[in-house]
Amino acid sequence: MAPLLQVRGLTTIFDTQDGVVHAVNGVSFDLNEGETLGVVGESGCGKSVSMLSILRLIPEPPGRIVGGEVLFEGRDLLKLDQNEIRKIRGNKIAMIFQDPMTSLNPVLTIGQQISEALELHLNMTKEEARQRTIELLRLVHIPEAESRVNDYPHQFSGGMRQRVMIAMALSCNPKVLIADEPTTALDVTIQAQIVDLVKELRRELGMAIIWITHDLGIVAGLAHRVQVMYAGYIVERANVHDLYANPRHPYTLGLLRSLPRLDARTREKLTPIEGLPPDLITLPLGCPFYPRCSYRVPRCLDENPALHAVDGQDGHEVACWVDVTQREEIRA
Repeated sequence: MAPLLQVRGLTTIFDTQDGVVHAVNGVSFDLNEGETLGVVGESGCGKSVSMLSILRLIPEPPGRIVGGEVLFEGRDLLKLDQNEIRKIRGNKIAMIFQDPMTSLNPVLTIGQQISEALELHLNMTKEEARQRTIELLRLVHIPEAESRVNDYPHQFSGGMRQRVMIAMALSCNPKVLIADEPTTALDVTIQAQIVDLVKELRRELGMAIIWITHDLGIVAGLAHRVQVMYAGYIVERANVHDLYANPRHPYTLGLLRSLPRLDARTREKLTPIEGLPPDLITLPLGCPFYPRCSYRVPRCLDENPALHAVDGQDGHEVACWVDVTQREEIRA
């Protein structure tokens, strides 16, 4: 069966006074029906920009999508006109943003904001849209939905606002849900509730999910596959179990070593990744992780490795010239 979403060579840049920022550099991946794909990496690695590019939500100017294709239902989303892409956004591909307070309109009720998409995409009457909105609020476990549909965003807590955003994203039964760090602004208890809610909705509705985060702990219990991004590149991807049990890129190793482990039998100090990410205006010729890498070899300085399969692990790919398990350079 063909993937639900196919991204090939996606490249996005931003024109600034200081130069051209290479934010996304030839990203390629597939998303299957009913699958949850985790996209992880530190701030500024291109996670959000790559997903915003898929929906053509990059502000132009200063941003520009300069290469690649995004195939969904047999069409390249990058070639659609504005009217056609609007029919996709919020309808077949929906997105939950990081901060629900700034994503919701403060002068419109929750009911008005959810009903708008239903009336626009599904041609519902106002009363039909209102009843569907109440059903959606119940679906995301907002109590007293019949009365709360008339409330404004400031009358909800942060966790409840995020539930409203999820309800809004689900309003038109999308095939793909993109969640851009939806739990970052919430405390850990509410984070767990939101993650459990998304898992429950995935089982009930069968939609595919792309979950963007810098928190490897969250995707461990949520995603089927994980891809790790650094400096606008995908540097490793694998199913979630292989990635955590057998990481093969030095950056992935660094991310995992910076996480506290509840299953550790001995006390181990958390190990930070030394240094800073590269300047995306002047990307290096070789591997962008070279200055921060303890496994580097001379070849890393001159050539940026492409993703290649890891022996013996189906679907596990890494972009590195070194076998980190042996600390030896990979010979073609």
